Amino acid sequence: MTENGKHHEIEPGDFTCLGATCDGRGVNFALFSAYAQKVELCLFDEDGKEEIERLVLPEYTNEIWHGYVPGLEAGALYGYRVHGPFDPERGHRFNPNKLLVDPYARELVGDVDWSQAQFAYILNDEQKDLSFDETDSAARMPKCRVVDIREEAPTQKPSVPWSRTIFYEAHVKGMTMLHPAIPEQLRGTFDGLGQAAIVDYVKSLGVTSIELLPIHYFPDDSHLLDKGLRNYWGYNTLGFFAPASRYYGPKGLAGFRDMVRAFHDAGIEVILDVVYNHTAEGNELGPTLSFKGIDNFSYYRTLADQPRYYVNDTGTGNTINTSHPRVLQMVTDSLRYWAEVMHIDGFRFDLGTILGREPQGFDQRSGFFDAVGQDPVLSKVKLIGEPWDIGPGGYQVGGFPPGWVEWNDKYRDTVRDYWKGTHGTPRDFAARILGSGDVYDLRGRRPWASVNFIAAHDGFTLNDLVSYNDKHNEANGEDNNDGHDDNRSFNYGAEGPTKDEGINAIRERQKRNFLATLFLSHGTPMLMAGDEFGRSQMGNNNGYCQDSELSWLHWDDRHGSSEALRSFTKHVITLRQEHSILRRENWRDGLIVTWLNAGGGEQTEEQWEDEANTIIGLRLSRDQPFEEGWDDVLILFNPHDGDVGFTLPGDKHWALELSTSNPDARHRGMVDEQVLQLRGRSLSLLRPA
Repeated sequence: MTENGKHHEIEPGDFTCLGATCDGRGVNFALFSAYAQKVELCLFDEDGKEEIERLVLPEYTNEIWHGYVPGLEAGALYGYRVHGPFDPERGHRFNPNKLLVDPYARELVGDVDWSQAQFAYILNDEQKDLSFDETDSAARMPKCRVVDIREEAPTQKPSVPWSRTIFYEAHVKGMTMLHPAIPEQLRGTFDGLGQAAIVDYVKSLGVTSIELLPIHYFPDDSHLLDKGLRNYWGYNTLGFFAPASRYYGPKGLAGFRDMVRAFHDAGIEVILDVVYNHTAEGNELGPTLSFKGIDNFSYYRTLADQPRYYVNDTGTGNTINTSHPRVLQMVTDSLRYWAEVMHIDGFRFDLGTILGREPQGFDQRSGFFDAVGQDPVLSKVKLIGEPWDIGPGGYQVGGFPPGWVEWNDKYRDTVRDYWKGTHGTPRDFAARILGSGDVYDLRGRRPWASVNFIAAHDGFTLNDLVSYNDKHNEANGEDNNDGHDDNRSFNYGAEGPTKDEGINAIRERQKRNFLATLFLSHGTPMLMAGDEFGRSQMGNNNGYCQDSELSWLHWDDRHGSSEALRSFTKHVITLRQEHSILRRENWRDGLIVTWLNAGGGEQTEEQWEDEANTIIGLRLSRDQPFEEGWDDVLILFNPHDGDVGFTLPGDKHWALELSTSNPDARHRGMVDEQVLQLRGRSLSLLRPA
């Protein structure tokens, strides 16, 4: 390693351009740290194995350390060493022996090779995190790569209206790893996800927006590697500007851009699931990989009276401090980068309540919400909040400000309970079907503010929801203690796969009930990838560490019943998109909502109060024609196991458009009798003849 100035000169540079910025003549470096005393830029050889030069950033302006290196080009590998007080009791954890990842790095090369080296303290010391470790971590750390973002090519975004939006939650590797039409060298990669076989399939379903589980760079947790497992979901971010290199194909970073372009060319939006609530550095006993060694006290929320320890509203050991203006800037800069440079259409925010937290608690007018709401770029992309965390007052369904939509777990839980046959659910079920107006009809929010879902990555798949009474997470190595216990599932007589034709028939019907309910409900539906053909995780409801065939989609396993389910799903999605009465745009659209009882009359208050009376009908109508499709529909629900006669409104003749009692989605026709025999555990959709 050479001394400062032997290979490269370093100039003052620009403090306003955070990260590593190419201009064709050299590279500008800028790093925020309020409490550092010196920052060293470390340059590495092309393999990232040898540190070849160390340059001190010469200037410090507005808490930004900066310097400009003439002659340095895109592709150069680098990291930082940051000097300052090692004083955990006061919240400072500087240790220049630890090579640190640039929070603004556009690309990271290599993985974290876990050892003592990544820890600023001595692991087996009695003082724990108060001790100081001098082991150099550079050889065991990923390196940042300088990327020339001026080369990014624009793409035409689909800009799907909210009222037409249907999310499809998917995983880059899970979608591609077992797909027979994807070349083996592209499986598990961005390149593979962008292949026509995947894009055309997603398009064929009728969904509008693919929502990818985290693709920001994340390391595998050391405790998982020790058990022979890996972090599959990716909720463990280390680099908020860098794609996860584990998903790189032959084209590297360009493969991500090409994947986005392929979906856009098909008219499909790309949504990223993002994790700005915590990082991979854990609590006070966690590693020093980036933020903790750059400026721990600024980047993380620490206990007011004991800054050695972290606020843990995320349940992961630390919480990002978006109350700090520079940390907030990093988050919004990251979002703009993905939206403007990588052409992403929207973001789903994991544990989104965290982002609305100020020192006094959750606040709709938090710095983050205000910054995003007034930003000319971010205010125009799709913003989806997961409205809960484990901190005080962390459950905020309905509490996000205008401009946001939210995952609605009230919808998930109520719909599961209803089709399971739980008594006392119809009133709540009715509210969920109509867009949860009791939650979202305020401040100009629309019905589509409710993101409705039956199943998501966290929990049972749709198939497992109707196949297991209990979770089966033994493969995770935690004695089945991990994952949710409140699944509201039912196996209908056998735990897991069975050859009993009667049980399998009920399960298939219940899948159709859930899917039909989802796509006939007002709100924004979200379908988990593979649920349309009955994907199973064998009862595992917490596949976060299962980077294996347990979590990947088994495309070759599709058979008669799964293909019939996929056909059914496509049909009900088509109905939703063709008839605007099924995807309400506005609470004030003149829609007439009538709830009916099986006798044909309007549901009375006494009937709503009867907990055992769960058979209900919904009539949606309007005096003035809708923009598209029908102006009058009936949706009849029977969660009981027995048939029931349902008297239809006598002012019109009705035709059966859809019945979940029949796996053939095309089974429809005139209803000749005024009383329709509504089969047990079924839903029927009727229209005027």
